[in-house]
Amino acid sequence: MPQGSEKEFAGLTAIITGAASGIGLATARLLHQQGASVIGLDLNQGELKEFATWIHCDVSTLESVTKAFAEVRQKTNVVDILINNAAVGSIGTVESETEENWEKIFNINVFSVARVTKAALPLLRKSKVPSIVNTCSIAATAGIPNRVIYSASKGAIRTLTFSMACDFLKDRIRVNSVNPGTADTPWVQRLLSQADDPVAERERLEARQPWGRLVSAEEVASSVAYLASPRQGSTTATEISVDGGMQNLRVPK
Repeated sequence: MPQGSEKEFAGLTAIITGAASGIGLATARLLHQQGASVIGLDLNQGELKEFATWIHCDVSTLESVTKAFAEVRQKTNVVDILINNAAVGSIGTVESETEENWEKIFNINVFSVARVTKAALPLLRKSKVPSIVNTCSIAATAGIPNRVIYSASKGAIRTLTFSMACDFLKDRIRVNSVNPGTADTPWVQRLLSQADDPVAERERLEARQPWGRLVSAEEVASSVAYLASPRQGSTTATEISVDGGMQNLRVPK
């Protein structure tokens, strides 16, 4: 086989939460194309049947996560890659948001990462090249209007990533994150549909990113794959922004 023609993730097993759509789906497809055996945890199968094994999982409950990993262990005794991607959004400020919504969003976006990671750890520890990638957000590092709960939850994911990376040094489990800008995903489409003028709101979101357009799910998936790759053996506690320059550029209008 010519040098460089081998598939980067051949022989590795990856678990992805929120795998049935958007960034999760794009990541599942890419890792499969690069040789990985992919297990997608999600409420729905979506298009996963084409390139991944789907296991029903509601990451918001310990019971469902426990049941899902019992099924995982029937299919594999080792997990090399864990992508904590499942999340939901919310529109509002501290004044308008409810106690119920704070608890709901943090449960799905933050507590689920701890649940799933804890369940995956015994299998990750059996890998020779274990890695975890958490889907964070530009909202963790920059103030975004009317996204107070989502931003707070992603800020928690950012620091959780660094803390996990430190805790798992002894296990040689690398932990990193990606910080997407506003991505063109079904989730964002649903948020746009709630706006008074969806077209104008999309134009505003595009203009907010210096690159002038929304981020694609495939672009984020490529960065996830880079961080998950066994070739990046010294990359841990690192975050990659995929935001069209939003975090670091101040472009004059």
